[in-house]
Amino acid sequence: MIDLAIVIVSWNVRDLVCRCLRAVEASLAGSGIAYEIIVVDNQSADGTPEALRAAFPRARLIEAGANLGFAAGNNLALREVLARDVPFILLLNPDTEPVGDAIPRLVRFLEARPDLVAVGPQLRYADGSAQSSRRRFPTRMTFFWESTALDRLWPGNPWARRYRCADTPDGLAQPVDWLVGAALLVRGEAIRRAGLLDERFFMYSEELEWQWRLQRARAGGSSAIWHLPEATVLHHEGKSSDQAPARRHIHFNRSKILLARMWYGWRFAGALRAFLRLGFAYELLVETLKARLGHRPDMRRQRIAVYWQALREL
Repeated sequence: MIDLAIVIVSWNVRDLVCRCLRAVEASLAGSGIAYEIIVVDNQSADGTPEALRAAFPRARLIEAGANLGFAAGNNLALREVLARDVPFILLLNPDTEPVGDAIPRLVRFLEARPDLVAVGPQLRYADGSAQSSRRRFPTRMTFFWESTALDRLWPGNPWARRYRCADTPDGLAQPVDWLVGAALLVRGEAIRRAGLLDERFFMYSEELEWQWRLQRARAGGSSAIWHLPEATVLHHEGKSSDQAPARRHIHFNRSKILLARMWYGWRFAGALRAFLRLGFAYELLVETLKARLGHRPDMRRQRIAVYWQALREL
């Protein structure tokens, strides 16, 4: 019987996903945990399927046939895994590398805490520095102050700091509202209660909304999702989305607007959309002025194209 299913959704990151699978196998070696790896490939054009078949014949490969995005790609595998009653499911980004026995640590922690629905590791950049992954659920103010032009103008603003749990120590095991979904171990039964990822989110915010449902679907008032810094996972952040910077901005902000509408209604979402478009207009103006001054013109032209596309499509 399989104890753990590891689900990885990949798009044009062949070398990174191969490194990820090697790290997964090393992490679980000798643990006694019966596991399977399922890679959902979102129509990569870099030879990812061929490389996986050659180097990792034990991994199950699902070729989606199109770029379905993060939520729908994960759901392809989750439907299959849930039908087989696998107790633990690890959603893992292809640009991650579990360090040492990180995965067994997560599994043992969740096994020992039947009151919890999910647990995640300490994420670190490739240089070993800590990567922010603990989060509180956003308030209305968070939507305007986190990852926006205002956040860049005032990076220490209290709304974004609260959202990112900057007021609590990062190195202690602790309950959180939700965790960045680069590496998230979830109890299978909790997914059956809460449902799959919402496929209206192509990418970004889907793990936030999902963990909100995972929390609500259980009995009890305390948080059922924990951050476990004793388990470490390297995260080479954004290697898929960096290939299409304009689409990254568009998907990120469309997902933010969708979540705002789901939680706070159409009027609030409309105001947020107008504000975000104003932010891109400001960024466009700044980049245009710098380009006219001759400051790094190639970079400015690239940014102008990205912001203009985001402004048009948002």
